[in-house]
Amino acid sequence: MSNIARAFENGKAFIGFATAGDPDMETSEHVMLQMARGGCDLIEIGIPFSDPIAEGPVIQAADLRSLSAGTTTDDAFALAARLSAQTEIPLVFMTYLNVLFKYGYDAFLRKAKQSGISGVIVPDLPYEEKDELSCVADKYDIDVISLIAPTSEQRIQRIAKEAKGFIYEVSSLGVTGIRDEIKTDLKSVTDAIKSVTDTPVAIGFGISTPNQAAEYSKYADGIIVGSAIVKIVAQYGKNAPEKVYEYVKAMKGAMKK
Repeated sequence: MSNIARAFENGKAFIGFATAGDPDMETSEHVMLQMARGGCDLIEIGIPFSDPIAEGPVIQAADLRSLSAGTTTDDAFALAARLSAQTEIPLVFMTYLNVLFKYGYDAFLRKAKQSGISGVIVPDLPYEEKDELSCVADKYDIDVISLIAPTSEQRIQRIAKEAKGFIYEVSSLGVTGIRDEIKTDLKSVTDAIKSVTDTPVAIGFGISTPNQAAEYSKYADGIIVGSAIVKIVAQYGKNAPEKVYEYVKAMKGAMKK
């Protein structure tokens, strides 16, 4: 069984994202530990990148704060290692292809494995070019997480059939960020995915409220929240960990079992 599958064993999974080193390494570590304490079933650790094309202004600003504080990819590995020593919930990296390419696929994934990482999410990795990275990731038992956007049913199902770990169902076309309303027919997309795979499906991009968590967890296996957590970190800085704990606890509590 994939280590990531453990996140979905006890009902609906809450997946939270925060940027490594935002606003500093110590605070981001405390934020992620409080996410785990609040009920996160899996944590996405963002490795900051100077041109995060899939991100909206909230996460772009977090990347800038982190990079300005001097955060490196090696710092993200060290953070993951400290977290994996303190919590048993699965950890995945979210970053961009250039970060992996510059580090070297093999070197990056080997170090990720040593740091307790179970998967990687690479938003700018085209599905058609995924095999090169997946072949190396398989060697280290790391899942390359597939993102599925609301496109044609044929393409959705083609990607879903090969997915590992969990499927990141993108709620809306565009960049990450808090949305008051999500207009995509997510149930139809989720049903199309589930018709061809047993791999768990988690919905992300734009989810921020307990009502949204309750609604989308009715038919997906989990939800993903990033910008709303990062916004709390931006607002409260070093005082953010406890606020993040309260937010995650409320979101997890709203989800359907």
